[in-house]
This record gives sequence, structure tokens and C-alpha cells, in this order.
Amino acid sequence: MDRSAAAGRAYPLGARRIDGGTNFSVWSRTKGPLELLLFDDVDDARPERVISLDRMRNRTAYYWHVFVPDVGQGQVYAWRVGDSSAILLDPYGLAVAVPAAYDRMAEARADRDARTAMKSVVCDLSGYDWEGDVPLGRPFARTVIYELHVRGFTAHPNSGLGPELAGTYAGLVTKIPYLQSLGITAVELMPVLAFDPQDAPVGLVNYWGYSPVSFFALHAAYASTGDPVDALDEFRTMVKELHRAGIEVILDVVFNHTAEDGPDGPTFCWRGLDNQTYYILDPVNPARYLDVTGCGNTINANNSVVRRMIVDALHHWVDQMHVDGFRFDLASAMTRDERGAPMANPPIIWEIESDPVLAGTKVIAEAWDVAGLYQLGSFVGDRWREWNGKFRDDLRRFVRGDRGTVALLPDRLLGSPDLFGSRPAEVEHSINFVACHDGFTLNDLVCYARKHNEANLSGNADGTDQNYSVNCGVEGPSDDPEIERLRTRLVKNLLGVTLIAMGVPMIVMGDEVRRTQWGNNNPYCQDNEMTWFDWSLPDRHADIRRFTEKLIDVRLELDMTQVMHGLPLREFLTRSLVQFHGCRLYQPDWSDDSRTLALTVRSVIGTRMVHAMLNSSEAPLDFELPAVAEPDLPWRRIVDTALDPPDDVADLASAQPIPGATYRVGAHAVVFLCADLHDDTGGS
Repeated sequence: MDRSAAAGRAYPLGARRIDGGTNFSVWSRTKGPLELLLFDDVDDARPERVISLDRMRNRTAYYWHVFVPDVGQGQVYAWRVGDSSAILLDPYGLAVAVPAAYDRMAEARADRDARTAMKSVVCDLSGYDWEGDVPLGRPFARTVIYELHVRGFTAHPNSGLGPELAGTYAGLVTKIPYLQSLGITAVELMPVLAFDPQDAPVGLVNYWGYSPVSFFALHAAYASTGDPVDALDEFRTMVKELHRAGIEVILDVVFNHTAEDGPDGPTFCWRGLDNQTYYILDPVNPARYLDVTGCGNTINANNSVVRRMIVDALHHWVDQMHVDGFRFDLASAMTRDERGAPMANPPIIWEIESDPVLAGTKVIAEAWDVAGLYQLGSFVGDRWREWNGKFRDDLRRFVRGDRGTVALLPDRLLGSPDLFGSRPAEVEHSINFVACHDGFTLNDLVCYARKHNEANLSGNADGTDQNYSVNCGVEGPSDDPEIERLRTRLVKNLLGVTLIAMGVPMIVMGDEVRRTQWGNNNPYCQDNEMTWFDWSLPDRHADIRRFTEKLIDVRLELDMTQVMHGLPLREFLTRSLVQFHGCRLYQPDWSDDSRTLALTVRSVIGTRMVHAMLNSSEAPLDFELPAVAEPDLPWRRIVDTALDPPDDVADLASAQPIPGATYRVGAHAVVFLCADLHDDTGGS
């Protein structure tokens, strides 16, 4: 034992600055020896100092700890267990440094070299000036989510940023005025926690970031300096500036697997410290991992130690980094026990649900995993919202004109009561989207009938084949004005229904300007112009951008909380506040061959009616309109996707009155009308 080091203490975990030095603490059931390695530089071949921890002096229960005087911010360190040569990251480390010689494959070999290993860095979080910033706490009913990739948002050469800012947290700050102009209220950031960029086919990179090496540290490559300590303040400034603009920050977090892969994969951290605790092992062959994530391993999320680590990580991002919420990737994998069986009441889910630190945050589940566990509508907990894959698929199929889809629309338009009808405040449980990072962009849904993933070097075998897309007659780009006109209309249909339907709408970066990925529906390994935001598109597709902006304004002005007025969805639907029609009033056509639906929704407090007409047929059709109670408050047209700009969308104040008892809805078009009502309750 290094005589200059003291015994230290078990809490807090990680490396924490106290009393003129740093306390290091890590959990491991190893009998030792366990060594703390201190490096002068991340690229060093060997540590400058090795501190061997003594079982009697430096261990409390299974917590190994040591206090080292005069160690401060910026100190590079790692752990080493037993006779292994693995250089291990600190599971609670606040920063991860990547050496110039980093080599994923080298970290899977027995004869490792410290020069190729990632290492942790001591950080002091106490000095940042938040200037009074706090998470915004916006209700879901007033939320419009914009999913984006931090690097991809500003990496394109035409972003207007120099190389020092392009693709960084600071670069995103420069584009906040664009986000404000759209009217979105939250950004959902694809993974920004430290990940392994080499976890990809040879010659490609892991761009998406769903390959974590830490749950507490930021991905340093997104900092303008590339320094892992600088990343902390740059990220916090980004959050602070987004909050000043009224935009919440939701993190996409990956607590279902890690970058350590299967038994032949690299060892970065958890495997080397306590493999059996951190991962679900195959009950038939414990030498292998149970893999319900498709990524080689599954985190043992309901183990008490792992559960504490996950909750502590969430606390860190809320307390220290001021984020507003989390989207949990493959959240159903987190509901499995130590043998991989689904649990009726998984402790980690309920702990997140009931935690007071997290009480004001948004928690969103991707309620499935890749081993067949599909919990959409049945994910436990009252606070959890869920990505609604059925909304995505049903709306895609209707818009492209599939048979048997009209009968599916009422549930999707009205908050999916078939899925969430037993929950409180059901209308807010559905995260409605038709495109996200995973799959076709909105543009590619109407330009490609099949995926084109050849660039991923997997023989076009990766990515789903079930896209429910249509190419409108030409596969890929077209200079035919009629094809482009139809494609634009279909894009507006998909955007229009997503942004008006009850639930929480989400759109993905660039869908408002028809961003394309050239038909690739799984570009996780494409860090290039295929996936970057092309900043020429906002001008090239100004009509779609304007349509999106106006529609978001309309949605927030309509205020779905006033439509529902806090009434549970089931009760709302039983009060005759929703009426369904076909082309003729009160005569909906639910047959498989139907291509039309109309519905009228009246707000609970009696101040407004909304009338929607959807036509996915090849011909324009005349729809009868319900009578309005007050002739001086006629129907007004908010949206008609068959019309050219600027008549395709209007805000509530400028919406044109509609004369007559019928309205002609164009082929492949969506129309929304609105009518104000005299308030019978005496309110305004």
C-alpha cells in the first residue's frame, strides 16, 4: 500500500474531490488484489503510480476505497483487478479519456497495452455557474419532441460553422434560433454518454452511440476541444441555453447493454470488475451472456448494485447536468430478472417511477426488446410514457393506402385508448411518431419502396424489411413534378396527423425539410452526409418547414389539455364528445376497402370543436360537414394538404371560414377544420 494514501471511504462511489485530495471507491466482489492506476497522460504505456488496495484497510463490505492526497481535476486513472492486464474504467467516472492509439480489438486480447485503453478522469463539478437555471418541468400535454443527433445536427460542411464548432455541443447552441423557429419544446438527444466509436463493421464507425462505455461520462468527441473535462461545461452551457429558449433536454440512455459485447468482446469496465453482477448470464451456459438486445449482452438491471448505479446515474444527469428527462432504449430489457425472465414488477422500473429526485422528469420507454418482449401499453408504472410503434405503423399504412387500416385510425388519433385506456391521464402516455432515428426518414418513406443499406457492408441484410413505405412510382429521387407533388402531400399528411393527434408528438431531425438518408433505414455506422443535417434543405423545402412550424403553433394553441380538460380518456370517449363519419355524416365506413374517415371532437368544457377528414384514395371526395351550433362561428380551415402554400396551413387567427354543408377533400389529402363555440360554462 502506498503510504501517502489513506484508507478512504466507501461513499460516495467514483472519484470525488474532498479535503485536498480525491477519494476513490468502486464496488467489486473480487478477493483482490485491486489496484488504482494513476497516469500522467491518457496515452502513457504504463501508470506513473500504482496503489495496491489492502483487503483489511481499503475494503468495506464489497466496496474498495482509497483516499489519495493532492490528486485533483484532470488526473487520469483506471482500475486493475487480480492478475488481469485489463485497464478498467471507473463505473462512476465522470469523464472518459480516449487515447490516440485506442483499439477496440486490443481490449479483447489477453496481452493488453495501456496505450490502447480508455481511462477515467477525475472531475470537480462544483465550480460551474448555472445562473439560476433549473429544469423546465413542462407538462407532456404541452410538449412537442424533436429527436436529434448532436454531431449530425451541425457536422455538415454547409452548417455555417468552422471545424472547431461543427458537430459539437457548442455548435448545437448556435442553431437554437432554428429550433425556436420550429416551435418544438424539447430536444431528445441521441446518446451523448461516452460510447465506443469502433463498435461497428471494419472501415466504419459507430455513429449513433448505442454502445455505452460509461453511464456518468459524456462523449468527449462532441466537445469543441475534444477534452473530456471541457465537455462537462460545454454540455451544461448547451443545456442552460436551450432552457433559456424554452426548450427541454431529454437524453436517450442505454441501460440495456454495454459495448463489452459477448464473451469474446473487449473488457472496458463492468466485465472486469464483477461480470456476474453487472450482466445476465445464460442460465444454461454461464460462460456466455443472455442477449435480448442484439448487442452481445444484457445488463442485469434488477440486481441491487446495478439498480443503484442506474438510479445514481439518472440523479447525476438531473442534479448536476440539469436535464429534463430520459428516453430508455429497449426499456423492456430492463424488466428482466437475473435469469432473463420478465418480471411483473421489476424493481428498477418502480424505483425510477417513485424516486423523488426524478419526480419532475420525463421518463419515456421504448417498450420492447429484440427477444420478443413487447410491452407497448403494458409497461409498468403510471409515469412512464411509451414510444408508440403501432401509431407509426398504422398511420404509415393508411397514408400509403393499405386495405384494412381505417378501422385502426380512431385509436391512433385519440391517444390509443386500446393500449393506454386503463392509465391515468391516458392521452399523454402515447409518444406519437412516424419516423425516428431507427428506420426511414419521413422523406424516404415516400421515396423508397425498399431499404438500401449497402453502405453498411452487411449485404443489405441489416435493418427492417417492414417499412410500410411507398416510392410514388420512382425508387429514389425524381425530377417529375407530379411525383414530387404527391410526395410532398404525403409528407404533409404524415406530419399533420402526428402533430394534431392526441398524445405527445415527436418528429426526427430534418423531417421538417425532407432530409434523406438515401434509402438507408439503419445508418448507425454512417458518420457522413448521409446522416448529417443538410442546411440547404430549410430553404429548398421551405414549404414543408413552414407547414411544420404553423402546425406546431396550432397544436399548442389548441391546447389538448383544454380538449380533454383532465378527463380520463375512456370517460371522454363515452361522453359523446367524439363522433365518427365517412363521406356522409355519422356513417363511417369501417370496411377493409375503405379509404376515408372523418371525426368530430368537441372539447370537454364546450369551447371548441375540431373536425378532421382523411382521404387516402386516388380521387377527391366530397365530405358532409356537421352543423355548427352558432352561425356566427363557422368552420374554419386549419389544414388542407391538397392545397398549395400558403393555403395548406393557417393559424387559428387567420383560418378561413368554410361556407356550405360539404367540403371537397383532395386525393391523398388530410383536412382539419376548427370551430369555436359559445362557452356554456361562463368561462372564456
